[in-house]
Amino acid sequence: MIRQGRFDIVGILDGIPRHFGHREAPLTGLLCNIITLMAVLVVALSLSACSSVKIRREDAFALIKDANWQSGVLNAGNFDLLGAWPISPPSGANGSADLTIYIEGDGLAFSRPNRPSQNPTPTDAIALKMAIAHQGAGAVAYLGRPCQYVLDAHLRNCDQSYWTNRRYAPEVISSASYAIDQLKERSRAKNITLVGYSGGGSLAVLLAAKRTDVTEIITVAANLDLGYWVARDHFAPLTGSLDPADFATDVAQIPQIHLTGEKDTVIGTDVVQAFLAKMPPGHHAHLIEYRGFSHNCCWAEQWRSIELSLKNRP
Repeated sequence: MIRQGRFDIVGILDGIPRHFGHREAPLTGLLCNIITLMAVLVVALSLSACSSVKIRREDAFALIKDANWQSGVLNAGNFDLLGAWPISPPSGANGSADLTIYIEGDGLAFSRPNRPSQNPTPTDAIALKMAIAHQGAGAVAYLGRPCQYVLDAHLRNCDQSYWTNRRYAPEVISSASYAIDQLKERSRAKNITLVGYSGGGSLAVLLAAKRTDVTEIITVAANLDLGYWVARDHFAPLTGSLDPADFATDVAQIPQIHLTGEKDTVIGTDVVQAFLAKMPPGHHAHLIEYRGFSHNCCWAEQWRSIELSLKNRP
């Protein structure tokens, strides 16, 4: 079921309660003061995090509104996922059998090294901006990741592992696939193109490996070989996640284009090359590296021209 409409943004406390106790013995009083200060600091940090999430949500919903799009919460198995689509279908979308779905990246997985964030809502909704800039024929939609953008009532099963080591877990893939079914039914499409930014590209490959209606995959700065990536950068394995590289053979015959940035120090072209090396001969995958682009820049800003150049490829 798709529940459409605007989201209500919950308010936050605008102050921190202060407590002034009675006079204590010097040591006891000092300990009490330290404990009180620590408690105040924890509350302040919590309020700051809440405020940050609120701003990130508001920024995304402002983009949706300004683009004349609408949003809804998709009840998708284990998770409630944010979906968005144009209020008025793009020219040529009515009656089209094709639907392009943009999948958001991992978002704010960590607030600092080795410290998971309290909420993975992205600081920059790059995939959403790309979806809004979409100029292709057919219907278009956007799909957020678990626990991104949705309000507290829809944060079920939002354990931090689902934006850290289990970000590509089987239940995450199943939830996204269920949401895609709903977006597909809404647009009455038959064929799907999946466009994934960063970790959304990882999901695009994993989804395509399990579905029969994906006719094209486009990834942007995507982590397509987790094993290679964690070994290269000496990260802990993403225990509980599926690795797109393990499904390279399964998607080899699906037309696909993988875009990377020359200056991407987060993922990098070599990660995609490692993924492509696992494909059998005769695969239908292509790699394009963009000079001057990084992991974040300048995909959303240049997406219209990039998309046009992809369509005009021989």
